[in-house]
Amino acid sequence: MRIVRALLALLLILLPFTAAGAAARPADPPGWTTAWATSPHPPSRAFVTNWAQQGFANQTLRQVVRVSEGGLTTRVRLTNRYGTAPLTITGATIARTAGAGAIRPETLSPLTAGLSPTFEIAPGADLVTDPVALPLNAFDSITITLYFAGPTGPATQHAQAIATTYRAAGDHRADPTAAAFTESTPTWYYLAGVEVADLLPNPPAIVAFGDSITDGVGSTTDADNRFPDELAERLAAAGAPRAVLNQGIGGNRVTVDSDWLGESALRRFQRDVLDQPGVGTVIILEGANDIGLSAGAPDLGEPPVPVSADQLIAAHRELIGRARAAGLRVIGATILPFGDSPYDSPEAEAKRSAVNEWIRTSGEYDAVVDTAAALADPADPSRLNPAFDSGDRLHPNDAGFRAMAQAVNLADLR
Repeated sequence: MRIVRALLALLLILLPFTAAGAAARPADPPGWTTAWATSPHPPSRAFVTNWAQQGFANQTLRQVVRVSEGGLTTRVRLTNRYGTAPLTITGATIARTAGAGAIRPETLSPLTAGLSPTFEIAPGADLVTDPVALPLNAFDSITITLYFAGPTGPATQHAQAIATTYRAAGDHRADPTAAAFTESTPTWYYLAGVEVADLLPNPPAIVAFGDSITDGVGSTTDADNRFPDELAERLAAAGAPRAVLNQGIGGNRVTVDSDWLGESALRRFQRDVLDQPGVGTVIILEGANDIGLSAGAPDLGEPPVPVSADQLIAAHRELIGRARAAGLRVIGATILPFGDSPYDSPEAEAKRSAVNEWIRTSGEYDAVVDTAAALADPADPSRLNPAFDSGDRLHPNDAGFRAMAQAVNLADLR
């Protein structure tokens, strides 16, 4: 069966070649769906220690992601979205993951662009690699390895990957083991997505769009227990598998741009949601940081930017309208309790309650996921249930993210 799938994958790649022959770049086969995604943001300081600001030179990065949809052929979306100079990738590979920085060498393939093993990404741009005959199943882990011979400058990143990235000195893009990869960090660099194509179209993907709650802060590193992961697993167990894409950024706000907490939801919605291939539904869970950072955060270098409940509701309405105009089903999730966290105050709780009441009762979303009710402390609904609290009174733990996924009515994802 594996050989048959590999042959079909190769056929999908070879069929679209133009009449100009093998030297020509193959056209894209139809029916691409995003099977994994993350939201890039600027290479500024972050919640975690990483390598984004200094970038890379004569170094190899090895990064592991888990897809939530399968297909016969695979391609990778790389990004230099926040670079100020062209990014040269000297060489890149993709393979199935063997664990802890190692790969399965029999699955190793080069990643090319325009059939060239070395390629350049313009500043501010994304690049999609040529298709690779790497058949994938939902929940397969793949390893993407990038080698940079020359200096990259500061690197476009996703700081809180909740996953381990490995670094080696020199060119180790084809190494089967992780022996050379002696450094690690919990951040992804230059990755935006993994896309798959099959002989028949995959079901429309779901984007989970939000802040650190969606991103998975508080979950176990390398365990894939974030809310979108748990939702994808629940859908598969129910016999309705679909890709669920995590487009959360820690600290992100709906209405306010930040040089290190990411562009606002309003600004990044086009690229992180509407431009994703094969998407049919978006779940929006965002607003806690607009409320909690209204008074500023001097320790984070964030100035006060007061945001009212009415402003948040107006911004949600704009996101709803843009999603519907693109033909997407749009689902609203209520803002989780944050009592006893640094965000807590009577004014902040009043804003959260007002926005949540609008989400629940206005009828403006196509459907609602009441994540706030699902994770609230029965003794005090302004606080997280201790069973679901990662310890900071703000972010759920693994059990909390499972409870969030359980709160979704799967019929609403039709």
